[in-house]
Amino acid sequence: MNSTGSSDSNGSKNYFVNFNQDSTSLAVGSRTGYRLYSLSSVDTLEQIYSNGTEDTCLVERLFSSSLVAVVSLAAPRKLKVCHFKKGTEICNYSYSNTILAVKLNRARLVVCLEESLYIHNIRDMKVLHTIRDTPPNPLGLCALSINSDNCYVAYPGSSTIGEVQIFDAINLHAKTMIHAHDSPLAALAFSPNGVRIATASEKGTVIRVFSVTDASKLYEFRRGVKRYVAMSCLAFSLCGQFLSCSSNTETVHIFKLEEPKDSPRRSVEESSWMGYLSTYLPTQVTDVFTQGRAFATAHLPIYGLRNVISIATIQQQLRLLVATEDGVLYVYNIDSNEGGDLVLYRDHRLDGAPENAGKSIDKPDSGKSSSPQNIDSGILGSYAGIVKGNPSGQMSGTGQYKNTTNTFFLIYITQKPLV
Repeated sequence: MNSTGSSDSNGSKNYFVNFNQDSTSLAVGSRTGYRLYSLSSVDTLEQIYSNGTEDTCLVERLFSSSLVAVVSLAAPRKLKVCHFKKGTEICNYSYSNTILAVKLNRARLVVCLEESLYIHNIRDMKVLHTIRDTPPNPLGLCALSINSDNCYVAYPGSSTIGEVQIFDAINLHAKTMIHAHDSPLAALAFSPNGVRIATASEKGTVIRVFSVTDASKLYEFRRGVKRYVAMSCLAFSLCGQFLSCSSNTETVHIFKLEEPKDSPRRSVEESSWMGYLSTYLPTQVTDVFTQGRAFATAHLPIYGLRNVISIATIQQQLRLLVATEDGVLYVYNIDSNEGGDLVLYRDHRLDGAPENAGKSIDKPDSGKSSSPQNIDSGILGSYAGIVKGNPSGQMSGTGQYKNTTNTFFLIYITQKPLV
């Protein structure tokens, strides 16, 4: 979700809120900086880091590591990659236009501008490929699969219809194109293993799931019939069995991916009464009967706000997490067998007093460039030194004789937090 940390005419705050790739933490950005919260417990919300030195409109954390990508309101064309536990900046890059979205996995970092995408190697931040002249994408809609083996980028292939372009971010070539909807796209999400992609259009009534391999439609779910909505977010559970969607309404829907469309049981049903009716009814009407319905629903106390959602297992219980742009995290318990209406279990304010405030080592810039430029590498030592545990800024014996302006500062990325 790319809501900026700003205030409206009434003075109410809007926050950038975002879950990390495995929903173990929540990032919150605002005009007073950014904060990271642990999601290991739902009864208490532990703040693990706070940086109160600059306004923040985008912040993305790489799994449970100490690597964060940050964009400020003062310099919206500039991306900073930081090690938040050390309070150091690894590098920063400037782009030709405003950064609308940043996506991370353990292999790639993707920066989305309105009409281009930059694919970086996350280990040295080199630009590996640039996708230029994409259809206008003012909301920065894109998705990056969290699986490094099936590492795909998805983005709108049209600004007038719901066409999805999928790009192989490892082998750097186009993978496939999916005609998902008749209306422009509003939300995208990859399954955790990267083999499926969920889509929603601006109408917001139908959610579809496609195979990334052959672009075939696997599932189709109906969110509603009567009214169009502004879709906010799509999110798979880590097990891949559940898909949730949220909008500007008060209802969050959860769908269960139980069986593919061409299963034997469904084929029998379609060949009987539904097959008979379909010969007499318009396609739009028969689609309503055949589309899957929500397995579970949650009702938010408020509506009209953008939000991000996640389905995660916390303390051995499947939960629905909803973080809203006004700075509240709502927690619902999910019965994975029965579904139904979910009851609000807990809510947490996300505007608490800063703790362990970080320190910024960068100043806002107003420079423009036609392509990303490595402005400052923030000397942290060589990759070998990081692995060996050398202090920040201390280079190995061989590294001392290299020109530091041309050194690639590799990031030691593991599934465990960096220390």
